[in-house]
Amino acid sequence: MSTAKYNLGHVIMITLSAAIGGFLFGFDSSVINGANVALKGYFNCNDMQLGLAVSLALIGAAVGAYFAGRLADKFGRVRCMLAASVLFFVSAIGSGLPFTVADFIMWRVIGGVGIGVASIIAPIYIAETAPAHLRGRLGSMQQFAIVIGIFIALLSNYLIVRIAGSASRPIMGFEAWKVMFWVEAIPALIYGIAAYTLPESPRYLVSKGRLDEAKKVLSMINSDGVEAEIDSIHQTFKNEKPAKLSDLLEMVGGKKRIAPVVWAGLGIAILQQLVGINVIFYYGTMLWQSVGFGESDAFLTSLVSSGINLTMTIAAVLLIDKIGRKPLLLIGSAGMAVTLGTLGLCFIFGAENGQLSHGAGIIALFAANLYVTFFAATWGPVMWVMLGEMFNNRIRAVAISVCGLAQWGANFLVSWSFPVLVGENGIGVGPTYMIYTAFAAISFFFVAKFTTETKGKALEDM
Repeated sequence: MSTAKYNLGHVIMITLSAAIGGFLFGFDSSVINGANVALKGYFNCNDMQLGLAVSLALIGAAVGAYFAGRLADKFGRVRCMLAASVLFFVSAIGSGLPFTVADFIMWRVIGGVGIGVASIIAPIYIAETAPAHLRGRLGSMQQFAIVIGIFIALLSNYLIVRIAGSASRPIMGFEAWKVMFWVEAIPALIYGIAAYTLPESPRYLVSKGRLDEAKKVLSMINSDGVEAEIDSIHQTFKNEKPAKLSDLLEMVGGKKRIAPVVWAGLGIAILQQLVGINVIFYYGTMLWQSVGFGESDAFLTSLVSSGINLTMTIAAVLLIDKIGRKPLLLIGSAGMAVTLGTLGLCFIFGAENGQLSHGAGIIALFAANLYVTFFAATWGPVMWVMLGEMFNNRIRAVAISVCGLAQWGANFLVSWSFPVLVGENGIGVGPTYMIYTAFAAISFFFVAKFTTETKGKALEDM
């Protein structure tokens, strides 16, 4: 499509509105960071129960991600965003009013479903409304919104703890950790209002035969070449049945096997989590407290890591359409392997009686933040951008849903296992980080062999 009359301002606005789901994704998944120590005491949890309280929301996210593509194809992208906003709001209120750990988990799972839906719908919607030459940067807005959500959640937690004195102490008559969850109700309402104003995806409209509406939406983005764009999109759907799971298979030697592009998507989705990034954002405060940091310093340390995450995601937005997707992934894998290995060695050789020595603590902090730097500038945004653009129009929603399911499943495995692995009966912090180091190394070779560059390609050419 020609860019002569391209309405960049309009596209940026609809992209940012859609990306609010990413903000809530980041906020909802990370707000637990400041509450898990208080939760453990409030419910008298053991390590296994704490891991479930934190991670079972991710099962909800996996379910939401799996069904989001099908629901988006049936009801539209915008309606799914509205549904996600309701789930976030309900979860935010309920999570601050638990009676037992069981109903706390239930509210968190409801929010998890919202996370899963938002994690899939936003990259689909953004990819389907952005032109090829800007799709990487605009698609990165999803990850940018996620890291802003993480940062705001940790900043909110830090300020609440500073006011209350501790996550377990009261503020406005309620335990501080409960207020942490209630804060999320505000952006959830904003997301619902923003989604209500969005135009539907032109590719969804074409798939439903609503060509006049699709033309109207496309003309709002770029008044040139609308008919040609409609024809190009329509050809990808012509004479095709609705996508289903079996469409992710292809005939090889007379047998049906999962298509290589689907394996590639599954691989990058799973490896993005197996490098352990969410241990930093779900358990960072608890981790630093456990090795000798005071509560306030531990909250501040997590906030600093989140600030680095936010800053380096901006760098990724600026680089992704210049350097390309695959080179960034390779750089990130190498950097994470080195920094995770350093972090693991600090905990193995620099800790005495569970406490890091002064020198080891400084190196560990530096390595942890450098690890976040490499992830945020590469794997964080690039994985979501590639999932949004590596599949063709007909299977995109189904393929992303399957990859999203795998991604959230891996997230659950890492998040549930961490407190168990580092607990009294576990292998310890150092060996756990060496496991993440191994997966970072594996990710380098996987990307080198199995992924294909998607920079600058039109979705219709995938």
